[in-house]
Amino acid sequence: MSRPLLLSIACLCAVFFLAGTVKPDEIADRARILHFSSIVVDTHDDTTQRLLDGKFDLGTHHDSGSIDIPRMKEGGLGAIFFSIYIPSSITGPDAVKRALDQIDAVREQVRRHPKDLMLATTAAEVRESRRQGKIAALMGVEGGHMIANDLGVMRMYAALGARYMTLTHSGNNDWADSSTDKPAHNGLTDFGKEVVREMNRLGMMVDISHVADKTFYDALEVSTAPLIASHSSCRAICDVPRNMTDAMIKSLASKGGVIQINYNNGFLSQEYHNAEVAAAASWLREESHAELKKRCGDESNADCYLVEGDRIMRRYVEQGRLPRVDYAKIVEHIDHAVKVAGVDHVGLGSDFDGAFMPFGMEDASDLPKITEVLLRKGYSESDIRKILGENILRVMAQAERVAKEMGSKDAAK
Repeated sequence: MSRPLLLSIACLCAVFFLAGTVKPDEIADRARILHFSSIVVDTHDDTTQRLLDGKFDLGTHHDSGSIDIPRMKEGGLGAIFFSIYIPSSITGPDAVKRALDQIDAVREQVRRHPKDLMLATTAAEVRESRRQGKIAALMGVEGGHMIANDLGVMRMYAALGARYMTLTHSGNNDWADSSTDKPAHNGLTDFGKEVVREMNRLGMMVDISHVADKTFYDALEVSTAPLIASHSSCRAICDVPRNMTDAMIKSLASKGGVIQINYNNGFLSQEYHNAEVAAAASWLREESHAELKKRCGDESNADCYLVEGDRIMRRYVEQGRLPRVDYAKIVEHIDHAVKVAGVDHVGLGSDFDGAFMPFGMEDASDLPKITEVLLRKGYSESDIRKILGENILRVMAQAERVAKEMGSKDAAK
């Protein structure tokens, strides 16, 4: 037998030997089973803006954006909080009307897709939705300016299904300071504190994403239920006012609350944030806005702005004009928050359809990647289940208990 033939036989034997001994990736298999057997909850998605377009249907797989029913199923997303969002510059009756239109749009999608979606207003209903094989649709009001300084309006939102309210958005309102505006109230005013107490009574979770640091500490002092940060990340990693300091995260956890990590590039990566700020001061804002206006017209065309904005930003990254951020950065923030506050106080608040997502986390179908990375980092399965959804469900249930206790006390008076 010739030497070349002997070598060929030896190589083939080696290949067959390795094929018989190399095992599939057990961690990947475990991660998939774990992810799809868990209740995965995302506390902040801006897809509601797309729902206002009568042509947009959640039941259809879309090539743009991040959220629709097929991709939520593909990514094992079991519960989603649709954000009811109006810019903080819009106030009064106009803001209330627009908020009600969005609440109606969410409820209408649930009506259209009863086999896939279930409106949920309690932690128990989220679990029942899971039992029925449906996705729980919830709502959060993103900005206290939408109550028009009227507790009755907030009670109406709660009655229609809103289960948290972000105290401010990007600008101050008449009773609370925002993290991205000049302080006007030194935190919460007396009426702002009344808002927090009424939210406790209604069972609405108090959301401190977007608020000034002093507003956070005021809300923490007043609230008898745990607070949430529905979509914030860690300031120690990315130093922006929208993120939370380690001291704030510890304080949030000390009263049972949770920080739900935001996936927005500008809140994940300091390098990206710095480049974005520098670019905005020179070319980014003017160039991107001009292109968006040309393609979409005015900003009322929210769906076009979302789709084209994402496409433009990704092109800038591919051109090297902005740095690339990968989805592993999300887990870096999760891991940091766990080390600061403990695993019982961290969850997921993506900001899908409202921000520029990192590469590898373009839409809801990519969510299993987070579970796999956490498992590879050595997190236990029970701890991963907490991060994926059990922590926020605990806080939601606790807010409900506080409301029930307050109602019992009122009835006894």
